[in-house]
Amino acid sequence: MAALQDEGSGTMIETTRVFGWLSNSARAVTVAVCALAIASGAALAQQPAKKDQKDQKKAAPAAKKEQPAAAPQAGGEKPQSAWVKLCEKAPIVLRDKEGKPTREQRNICLTHHERLDGNTGLVLVSAALRQVEGEEKQHLMLMVPLGMAIGPGLRATIYNADMWDKIQKSEKFDDSKLEPIKFNYTLCHPAGCTAEIEATKEIIEGFKAGAGLMVLAINAQGQIVAFPVPLTGFSEALDGQPIDNQKYSEARKALMTQIAERQQQLAEEARKRQAEAAAAAKDGKAPPAPAAPAQKK
Repeated sequence: MAALQDEGSGTMIETTRVFGWLSNSARAVTVAVCALAIASGAALAQQPAKKDQKDQKKAAPAAKKEQPAAAPQAGGEKPQSAWVKLCEKAPIVLRDKEGKPTREQRNICLTHHERLDGNTGLVLVSAALRQVEGEEKQHLMLMVPLGMAIGPGLRATIYNADMWDKIQKSEKFDDSKLEPIKFNYTLCHPAGCTAEIEATKEIIEGFKAGAGLMVLAINAQGQIVAFPVPLTGFSEALDGQPIDNQKYSEARKALMTQIAERQQQLAEEARKRQAEAAAAAKDGKAPPAPAAPAQKK
């Protein structure tokens, strides 16, 4: 397997799967995020709204109807956090003084959040803090769907609880003093486009103290697209113990099964409507109106 060097160190991380993420260099990590999903029906999130405005303050209210995704907890506990910590051993290639490679196993942890489309299971936005055993530097990775303009990169702004609450309510506020974090894309793959930077102490402390992260991208039409990422539970997940990988995998599989069943149901309903419309057209009658959705009591 190919190995790429982590800039600023003699460590080389082999291209290998770690919880569905493809480990690579610190500046070129691709995210096979489709292999990681929020594993709870309550975690399904709506498609983030797209904004035509050309400034961050107008794009930010796209988070209004977003619901924080909940990560599965170890031991079957009730999901409460939007973040989850996963750890796994992975092969690391080190270079000695003579430049000869030596291989050893290192623990790699991802404190991770994902937002999924409840109808398709596709990842709408993903964020993760990566920690490699023995490495002082940590890295923050973001992933957004395909179809974004590569040149502008991503911008991400951390909001405190008061500002985040105003975003949810589409209320105006002054965020001109906030400095967005700038990301350049490192790689695009079938699951989306990934951007990565070194996670400084200031960024990590901001994540711990903040209530939400607004990720802004530019789509192919030049429109700003806002992806809200709640920071609920980030600090607890980062400082806590990792959850059981097997239980997380089982919960993810159950969620994907639910989504597949939903897709099948929607397809069957669409075929039924097409058949009714074809029958009505043959008889010269107007097609029946679609049934109104049932009202929740």
